[in-house]
Amino acid sequence: MAMHLDYEQLHQLLQALGESDIQEFRLEGDDFRLEVRRNIPGQATAASTMPTPVVAAIPATSSEPGSPPPVATSIRSDLLEITAPMVGTFYRAPAPGEPSFVEVGTRISVGQAVCILEAMKLMNELESEVSGEITEILVENGTPVEFGQVLMRVKST
Repeated sequence: MAMHLDYEQLHQLLQALGESDIQEFRLEGDDFRLEVRRNIPGQATAASTMPTPVVAAIPATSSEPGSPPPVATSIRSDLLEITAPMVGTFYRAPAPGEPSFVEVGTRISVGQAVCILEAMKLMNELESEVSGEITEILVENGTPVEFGQVLMRVKST
């Protein structure tokens, strides 16, 4: 029997896991594998302290575990970072040929969509948790990103 999860079912599953004290969860179907891990000692991420579960589509040829995303050595203290809340593919626009959500110099507010992260064929709009002006977009369109990777920097206004 094939197993399929639509976006709403995935959202409900993650919400239920978020309210439980489960540390690790794995679900496998015919054409997907979903792993959720959180708050595991020794796997703290310096870039993000989000209590939300991590959703990752694990490819068959996974890179070495524990290789952290590159960290910039000189980060100005007046800049806020927008980081990836999950592993996925970064897209700057809602669809090919459409204008980007934001550009360098765009003023954003809390709750505004700034990009799409695609994971397991689900398009997830990433909403900003900060307001200010975009000063840097650090990821190319269509590039895979890691959990906690810095996507953009915002100058708080």
